[in-house]
Amino acid sequence: MDLQKQLFTIRIENPNELNLILGHSHFIKTVEDLHEALVGAVPGIEFGLAFCEASGPALVRTSGTKEELVELAARNAMALAAGHTFIIFLGNVFPINVLNAVKMVPEVARIYCATANPVDVVLAETELGRGILGVVDGVASKGIESDADKTERLEMMRRFGYKLGS
Repeated sequence: MDLQKQLFTIRIENPNELNLILGHSHFIKTVEDLHEALVGAVPGIEFGLAFCEASGPALVRTSGTKEELVELAARNAMALAAGHTFIIFLGNVFPINVLNAVKMVPEVARIYCATANPVDVVLAETELGRGILGVVDGVASKGIESDADKTERLEMMRRFGYKLGS
């Protein structure tokens, strides 16, 4: 059997540096179950999600609460075109607010990343289709944090409401 394989990367289109979650699932009802999990996790959540169907008509299925985010998710999912991949763009929450709810959806098999950083997705393509091998999330480390960097990190977490006191 001669399977030609091709490796390449696709940069996630994210012009407003929104938080996103990229993952892998296994069933067509992923869209509905992710939608329910997200609205159940945070009242008033703004999001768009897209899911690459891996059989039958192999469509990109979509849902969400904000049309611009749904459209962004759909464009990125179509660019990836990797079966059973889903992408969620978040408007008014951080991934930490919804990540456990997403992971608890029975169809979710893997989370590749949850970030607002630039993301390159590493894909393989065979005669069958495409699959995600991994992601490059953000930039390479530039050094080891100093005491001043630690203080700044803790102050930022306090501003976001994730760390109290000193």
